[in-house]
Amino acid sequence: MKKLFFITVLLASVSLFSQSNANLKGHFEKYYLEMRKQGDVNGVINALTHLNVIAPSQERKDTLAYVYMNGNQHLQALNTIGIEKNESDSNLAVQVKAVSLKALNQPKRAIEQFQVLYDRKADPYIAYELADLKIQIGEMESASKDIEYGIANSTLNMKHAFYERQQPYEVPLKAAFYHLKGLVIFNGDKSKVDEAIAFMDKALDLDSNFNLASLSKQALEKRKTEGDTGN
Repeated sequence: MKKLFFITVLLASVSLFSQSNANLKGHFEKYYLEMRKQGDVNGVINALTHLNVIAPSQERKDTLAYVYMNGNQHLQALNTIGIEKNESDSNLAVQVKAVSLKALNQPKRAIEQFQVLYDRKADPYIAYELADLKIQIGEMESASKDIEYGIANSTLNMKHAFYERQQPYEVPLKAAFYHLKGLVIFNGDKSKVDEAIAFMDKALDLDSNFNLASLSKQALEKRKTEGDTGN
């Protein structure tokens, strides 16, 4: 009799727990939708975190990581989904890992993730990220391949944003690739200053307000002048 009573109580407890869990899930799903509607990022994070505890979901976890990434909370984003290369990751998860690792100054790990995205679907924007990161770690030959792809496949309506000035600005993506090509040429052979400058000029021909290309050209011209003076 005691055993039967215990089983009955246990089953009732499980039933109550299931109902409570379902109610909580329903509550936070509604809360999540309301926070999204209001544009309350902290509320969205709170709702998704609770939902992931109540009813774990990889898709929801990826979304939470993406929200963290968009809010420049890159460490939190990576703590949510990890940093490992995983072929089963969704495109969203790979994007979060790539962008956040880049933001946290982990170029080698970021390249690994951007390469996964590129291998899944080649794209000039991803090629730019790969080339830029590869230049940072001295992989000039590999960067050159990404740059050539980008120049061949980017159109003038494609834009890339730069943030080295107080006021961010955009230039044609093709101009950004020309700038990178100039850097690769110079870094590969310091005597090819004129050739590097020619690509900075190509970039500036597409957008005369391309500040970073202008600064790079000035630095190259200074290098050339100092070299001539030294001779």
